[in-house]
Amino acid sequence: MKALVFHGPGQTSWQDAADPSIKDAADAVVRVDAVTICGTDLHIIKGDVPEVTPGRILGHEAVGTVVETGGDVRSVRPGDRVLISCISSCGRCRFCREGRYGQCSGGGGWVLGHTIDGTQAEYVRVPFADLSAHPLPSAVDSYDAVLLADIFPTAYEVGVLNGRVRPGDTVVVVGAGPIGLAAVTTARLYSPGRIIAVDLAEPRLAAARSLGADATARADEEPERLVEDLTDGLGADVVMEAVGVPEAFEMCTRMVRPGGHVANIGVHGKPATLHLEDLWIKDVTLTTGLVDTYSTPMLLKMMAAGRLPAASLITHRFELGQMEEAYDVFSRAAGTGALKVALGGPQHDTLTAQTPGK
Repeated sequence: MKALVFHGPGQTSWQDAADPSIKDAADAVVRVDAVTICGTDLHIIKGDVPEVTPGRILGHEAVGTVVETGGDVRSVRPGDRVLISCISSCGRCRFCREGRYGQCSGGGGWVLGHTIDGTQAEYVRVPFADLSAHPLPSAVDSYDAVLLADIFPTAYEVGVLNGRVRPGDTVVVVGAGPIGLAAVTTARLYSPGRIIAVDLAEPRLAAARSLGADATARADEEPERLVEDLTDGLGADVVMEAVGVPEAFEMCTRMVRPGGHVANIGVHGKPATLHLEDLWIKDVTLTTGLVDTYSTPMLLKMMAAGRLPAASLITHRFELGQMEEAYDVFSRAAGTGALKVALGGPQHDTLTAQTPGK
């Protein structure tokens, strides 16, 4: 098959790779029908995620068709169209029993495109398929559903729920990329008083306004003053960091009100300064987190009912073989206007099965 392979910081290629095979009775092999690129993938390519080693197939978001299952798989079967979650869950360890699948200690968590080969390929092995592959209703389009693999549950769980958004709150989302826009969308479910989006790129701020942001500010034009003006000097109730750079995180801690919440969503590759000399007295709650995806079934129901806008987030579509071009467009979002890119298209008709370990 063809796959996007990481060769070290700054180096990837779309190349031949071995077809995946069943390695465990809980596995499924899935033909990839729709896949997308995540900001985390860009962090990996920069070298921010050292656990990803050369030779790894990248990607952790996809929709596809099951072609083979292990003997223990019961909830999906060959021919089923499924959403592949960015998080895999063994279902047995302490963390999985608590619904904290992202911290799975039984071989799951964030493994696809991280510690095992991922979804930016023609086929992918999905571990713990019963819990990590969600059957899709026919009413849900594959290119919409792929947004439920990561960005919507991440924004909702790590941003909105961790940030404890409540009716009437002033909510600031720093970073209006795909995760930040999904945070704007899902924060609206809780009827905040206002949502303010901050970014450097005007097209992303325009997208935030179209999805329900009440005010926007460029990150280089004193957004803290806007928040101060709109809150009579108090500060925001909830501030979400959706960029993953020190300057954005530190800005968030300056915008939050006493007693407020800062919810960090972004993937950070460098240290940020925590100004406890200012924050110690403010009763601020700071949360971090990797998504658990326990909300995916609920979000899927909302999408099937037409209550979760998703299509507008996909700005560019490519065939699967255009992976390198898609990465180029996504990585230059400020110039290309890219929000989320999606890939799919012609597939090989057959899968060459391999003996495990060969």
